[in-house]
Amino acid sequence: QVQLAESGGGSVQAGGSLRLSCVSSGYTGNQWMAWFRQAPGKEREAVAAIYCCRGGPSYADSVKGRFTISLDNAKTTVYLQMNFLKPEDTGMYYCAAELSGAWDTGHYNFWGQGTQVTVSS
Repeated sequence: QVQLAESGGGSVQAGGSLRLSCVSSGYTGNQWMAWFRQAPGKEREAVAAIYCCRGGPSYADSVKGRFTISLDNAKTTVYLQMNFLKPEDTGMYYCAAELSGAWDTGHYNFWGQGTQVTVSS
């Protein structure tokens, strides 16, 4: 049974930073891992994704240059370093793994429970 557990959320002021972590258990790590977010009243959106074995990471335009996604050496923990945070980055952040399709619109088989990020102005 694959489980994903996010941590690292919190409340910060605009311009601040947070680092999210997602630890996977029972997962081979041999696939895509990604971060999504959902703000109140809005649809869930893809933030960033990374493939274990080749190629560079992918980012939503809204976070390019501010967020960095990375994997640990075991390829089972994915991080999201978030810098220069803005109030519009507020939302529940979810980790996802094992992709079928495009990184931002495809289907992920496994999801975490989420961690809340709140950015105040």
